Amino acid sequence: MRAIFAASALLIAAATTAFAASEADYKAAYAAADAANKEAGALRNQWTTTASTLSAAKKAGDAGDFDGAIAQAKEAEALAKASIFQATSEKERWKDMEIR
Repeated sequence: MRAIFAASALLIAAATTAFAASEADYKAAYAAADAANKEAGALRNQWTTTASTLSAAKKAGDAGDFDGAIAQAKEAEALAKASIFQATSEKERWKDMEIR
């Protein structure tokens, strides 16, 4: 049983190494995050955490840490999309508030 787990761990490690992120992967992830952030800006609802996470992604990408840069870029994109959701949902949700 241990041999199976050891072999599985080696296969996972080899697959992870074989699929290391490239600069092109980073640039695509960063572009998607930047586009979402610009959309949030057009809605006047950019979050400061998105900007700092994008900055961290760029810094990691410039240093050649594409795995870290992609992780940061994906987080920045998620933050930007959350701010877009917030902006669009709150356009109408304020009408649902109960006046007391």
